[in-house]
Amino acid sequence: MKTKKQLAIALSKLKDFENPKAKLEQYITESNIAADIIWNAYMLGDISDKKIVDLGAGTGILGIGCLELGGTVKFVEKDPDAIKVLKENLEDYEDYKIIEGDVNEFSERVDVSVMNPPFGVQSRKADKKFVEKAFEISKVVYYIGKTESKGFIKAICSDYDKKITHHWEYEMPLKKTMSFHSKKVKKINIGCWRIE
Repeated sequence: MKTKKQLAIALSKLKDFENPKAKLEQYITESNIAADIIWNAYMLGDISDKKIVDLGAGTGILGIGCLELGGTVKFVEKDPDAIKVLKENLEDYEDYKIIEGDVNEFSERVDVSVMNPPFGVQSRKADKKFVEKAFEISKVVYYIGKTESKGFIKAICSDYDKKITHHWEYEMPLKKTMSFHSKKVKKINIGCWRIE
């Protein structure tokens, strides 16, 4: 059994996006934050021996965290470049499947959905389809979004008769990976909501 620190170390060794795309808002979830979220989910009984989907998996940090703690994971990702890195990151793992395609095309029932979807900076409400899909296919959802998404997540939970059971806040460093970034690192306030 790994500790939270060991989980963070394992996640810190994963490869990042080689050519991140601004349109898809491809940013890596910082390893300590990803480890904390997955550890919290594990402590709440939502990881070990559960069927999990990582929606918009990117390079796989959230889903791989779930694999590390005993979950079986489906990685749903549409970007071929991200999938290439995801496959490299998964070389030492079992109990997973990669599904290449849009999240809207995934319809299998799972116990838990985890996601760090686009925040809607490039395309307004880009995260809405992720949340709606997660509500459709799973009992429990872990949604990562900007702190100012509180109103959106409360409203969509109300619309779908879902309940926010837990909420954690983080200051996430975004490294300069896009040509339009002016700072080496910009810190943004994010939250993770557990919804059932």
